Amino acid sequence: MMNKNKFVEFLLERFKIERDKFDRSGVYAYTQRLLAYNSNKIEGSTLTEAQTASLFDSGTLPQNDDPYRTKDIEEMNGHFLMFNKMIDTIEEPLSENLIKQFHYELKSGVFEDRANGYAIGDYKKRPNMIGMYKTVMPKDVPSEMEELLRWYCGQNVDIPVLAEFHAKYESIHPFQDGNGRTGRIILFRECLRNSISPIIIEDSNRVEYVDALSFYNEDKNANKLASLFLKEQEYYYNQCLYFTEDDNDREN
Repeated sequence: MMNKNKFVEFLLERFKIERDKFDRSGVYAYTQRLLAYNSNKIEGSTLTEAQTASLFDSGTLPQNDDPYRTKDIEEMNGHFLMFNKMIDTIEEPLSENLIKQFHYELKSGVFEDRANGYAIGDYKKRPNMIGMYKTVMPKDVPSEMEELLRWYCGQNVDIPVLAEFHAKYESIHPFQDGNGRTGRIILFRECLRNSISPIIIEDSNRVEYVDALSFYNEDKNANKLASLFLKEQEYYYNQCLYFTEDDNDREN
């Protein structure tokens, strides 16, 4: 079985090789589909796993009676692009500019957001809420994000630090829409950058995820979120072991 440090090295290498070769059969494609499906589903996407896979593999939807929304397709394609931007910029330290680039890739092709006058690739211009929780006012977002990144860059990054960063980021809610998805791509990315086995939040654990974020908003305690991250980390690692078999054979 591949150890966790070797696993991260394997992912970074395979993501780049398979993306450049338009390989839709390996761990890059699997991760694209898994992350995009779950992250969008958490936000209410109507697309199924089969539809997500078809969009990624061929740019088309399978012919069936499953309903879908145009916005869901636009955001799914945007998520695929955001993942690629993440790969292309993996050597860069996390910054406000980079986070805005992720948001631009996710949202630049979404007609509804543009029609509503939402800022694309820039911080929100209108107040927004998470359920019943108020988030940071637009005028305060730049200073709050600067402070968050200053704090983060001074940490020895591990799962508890990533949980606290993610919870703080979501409580700021810097964008008009797309905060959860940009937050989760940052989470995945920062795992890779810090040789931590990556985390994908499954939609099946959405209630636990939302509860953990709410717990942080109330008590400023990210322990529940860190516990969920450990569980999700193990799931993704175990699913990806299938793709590492040849590499394990070479090591042995």
